[in-house]
Amino acid sequence: MKLVRLLLMGALLPFSSGIAQTQKVKLQLITDKVQSPVTMAVPGDGTNRQFVVQKEGKVWVIQNGQLLPTPFIDVSSDMVKVNPAYDERGLLGMAFHPQYKSNGKFYLYYSAPVANAGKGLNHKTVIAEFKAAKSSDNTASFDTKKVVLEYNQPESNHNGGDIMFGADGYLYISSGDGGGGGDKHGTIGNGQDLGTLLGKILRIDVNGSPYRIPKDNPFVNKEGARGEIWAYGLRNAWRFSFDKPTGRLFAGDVGQNKYEEVDIIVRGGNYGWRIIEGYHDFNVPAGADKKGLIEPIHEYDHDLGISIAGGYIYRGKAIPALSGKYVFGDYNGKTWILSQKGNKWERSDLEIENKPQGNLQLLSWGQDQAGELYMLVTIPGAGGVVTPGVYKLVK
Repeated sequence: MKLVRLLLMGALLPFSSGIAQTQKVKLQLITDKVQSPVTMAVPGDGTNRQFVVQKEGKVWVIQNGQLLPTPFIDVSSDMVKVNPAYDERGLLGMAFHPQYKSNGKFYLYYSAPVANAGKGLNHKTVIAEFKAAKSSDNTASFDTKKVVLEYNQPESNHNGGDIMFGADGYLYISSGDGGGGGDKHGTIGNGQDLGTLLGKILRIDVNGSPYRIPKDNPFVNKEGARGEIWAYGLRNAWRFSFDKPTGRLFAGDVGQNKYEEVDIIVRGGNYGWRIIEGYHDFNVPAGADKKGLIEPIHEYDHDLGISIAGGYIYRGKAIPALSGKYVFGDYNGKTWILSQKGNKWERSDLEIENKPQGNLQLLSWGQDQAGELYMLVTIPGAGGVVTPGVYKLVK
């Protein structure tokens, strides 16, 4: 049965496999000194600083294009021990409070030990608030920690990990489906289970104690459902982003073993996992009604990639040809753009003219206060040497 099309802002946005003209950009190296750079956050306080998150537990500051020598904060003592070679756990997300300039508050998403590990649990996710003494400070104390939200993780993988404030002032959180393969936990999988926070986009008000659930969240007062849920049926939305002019929420949802997808997340939306993967049946229960499932705006198969790294709508000024287009990529280093053509989205290649030599692994993207984009990568080399990099997209 055909899935419903995504109805957003009065226009249908169906998938298109159309291939548009290749765009070309260059990379400007900002720093190669931050190991495992998994995300970037900006405070929006006019300082034009970029904060680069290291998976192993530290946050580093880039000011005036230079990496400062001292970490902004180090939460590694509160985390599980992370394997630097490959681990989906760690310090995964960071967001600054919308009033950071006046209150100094920021939030981190990381993986912490759980007391009863070995009894069906691997670790727990912690979303915690911290506070800088002054918003202009380039260091903050771990001792200001206040736990906002915790939830258990049965496996080490599929942690989601992105956090970001929307224009509404609420904190949005991506949570993976609990890991393993095929969303195997629970009778219907975590993605379709409204009784768990796993496999979702969550939305909370951090101005509560420890937080409040916004009254307009779609599943508030629904029996058996968690009120924190904003959207569900996601496998592992590793990275998501808001397009500030339109408010649209784009998510790159990592696939199982065949398809990667880009979604536009809407209130109460069901994105189909584990019933579907991309546009394709995955584990369809007998008699299932797929009419309410929301299609991605784009998918690509594993002939092209292996794990989507999400992206951003480009709103900077340095590269006019990318304006209003969704720039995204894959862990294997390939990069593309999606262009909206009427009611369709078309993919085209984003060619990097001075791409670094080696097997570049794209971990994530960043966006600065001016809307310019950054690639966060690692490049494995001979003898186990790994070269990280934070690169700015330039014309």
